[in-house]
Amino acid sequence: MVEIGNTIVSFELFEQMFCCDLQQCKGCCCVEGDAGAPLAKSEIEKINEILPKLLDFLTPKAKEVIERQGISYIDLQGEDVTSLVDGKECVFAYFENEICLCALEKACNKHITDFPKPISCHLYPVIIDQYDDFVAVNIHHHTLCRSAEICGKTNKIHLYKFLKKPLIRRFGTHWYAELKRAAEAYYQEFG
Repeated sequence: MVEIGNTIVSFELFEQMFCCDLQQCKGCCCVEGDAGAPLAKSEIEKINEILPKLLDFLTPKAKEVIERQGISYIDLQGEDVTSLVDGKECVFAYFENEICLCALEKACNKHITDFPKPISCHLYPVIIDQYDDFVAVNIHHHTLCRSAEICGKTNKIHLYKFLKKPLIRRFGTHWYAELKRAAEAYYQEFG
């Protein structure tokens, strides 16, 4: 572990090779699991604000779920998470050529909104745990991401580099520069 500001970062971000391979995994992280994607209160507010702009990108079933229960619910751990369609995919998921994609990301990429996706999704497989005095930055290991690990190894891409944009989005450029320096020091010491 390395300490950067008020964060404690797992060395696994330096060790793990990772690069999403949608052709292999088909975006299953938006479908698999026992709950929706974690949401901050500010994200719920933002998504509700931009929801009218997203409607054209949502599936009919997703629209029904949102109309019935909203964009989120509280899961068994007491956290706000995205609502699910039939207990499976996120309400913001849609399928294109058998690959699950994100309507939030699509609207952002088309410059219809300025919200790319929940930070928990953007950072995955990195997970953030907030404690009283610090923030833990760890990796969630799941067999769903095996193809991403293979792709990362093939292309020699470390996880912290693959997730540069969302890490900067969450923690800022100064923090990321510190992370990069810590990674370089780690590689010098441990190879």
